[in-house]
Amino acid sequence: MSSDGIIANPASGRDIRRLVAYGTVFDNQEKTNIVRRILLGLAATGVDTVFYMPDYYGIVTQAVEGLSRHHQLPMEILPANIRLTGTQTDSEQAAAAMLDCGVDCIVTLGGDGTNRMVAKGCGEVPLLPVSTGTNNVFSVMVEGTTAGLAAGVVASGAAKGPDVLRRTKKLIIEKNGQAIDIALIDAVVLDNCFIGSRAVWNVDGIRHIVITRGEPHNIGISSIGGNLSPIGAQERRGLSICFGDNASTVLAPIAPGIIVPVPYENFQELQIGETVRITSAPCLIAVDGEREIEIPAGDAVSIRLTFEGPLVVDMKAALAEAAASGYFRQTSVQL
Repeated sequence: MSSDGIIANPASGRDIRRLVAYGTVFDNQEKTNIVRRILLGLAATGVDTVFYMPDYYGIVTQAVEGLSRHHQLPMEILPANIRLTGTQTDSEQAAAAMLDCGVDCIVTLGGDGTNRMVAKGCGEVPLLPVSTGTNNVFSVMVEGTTAGLAAGVVASGAAKGPDVLRRTKKLIIEKNGQAIDIALIDAVVLDNCFIGSRAVWNVDGIRHIVITRGEPHNIGISSIGGNLSPIGAQERRGLSICFGDNASTVLAPIAPGIIVPVPYENFQELQIGETVRITSAPCLIAVDGEREIEIPAGDAVSIRLTFEGPLVVDMKAALAEAAASGYFRQTSVQL
């Protein structure tokens, strides 16, 4: 028996960066089309059960209804048992419910913010992130069909080599000695104290940035680190960047279509387990592109780099291993 999960965030790809920058709009009809292709990929690999996150748009239910006119999906498709709120916590709840159901892999549709919430609930269930968000460093642009096939071969056990599942890094934000939140890509300390539109799309007011990874081809805040001192996803280090009055600049694409010289004071590498202390409270901390954490004056705050992030499926490695083993010559599912 094999099972997969699908978490499709109906709010991803729709924030303020469509107004102030040139972010791609991923409407929910397109997400529905992607889910159809994922489901067909899962069905072709013989997955028995699919659990999905219910949402106010009905992305997965509409996908299933559309497929039913032409395909007989040979698997059970069930909603995760969550209390729907219409907020980002639905993704965390759904991941935790799928963990409890014993799914073998979770396919996510969203950006870095969506995957951050999923990572808070998924435990050791590997993720296969499909990009439908704005800042897409953790999630990548892949075809839904091959994403479904890759998640299916992982669930079936046909792909389980050391290169298929890769551990990722994460940042742990601690306040007064207690862990309060995480980030998968970056934590940005801002000098204002109001969450506002949530999305971070300019560098005004940035005091400090801590990143787990950043490469020159990335977009978003992590691109600042990527153009200062590139750090890959699997490297056992991170980067801390300080901002100040006596600044140099680095050119970086901080949002879709917005490429600006970013002033910085200094930067240094972080080792796994190392902690950066934030001394500028009151402040606001944005995690993975979204303003989330308000820090009042007097609180002690630190950000710690770990290699304790979620497992992620390397889609190319999974499909290559399955093909090399002859899996696709042995599998025959009529849809």
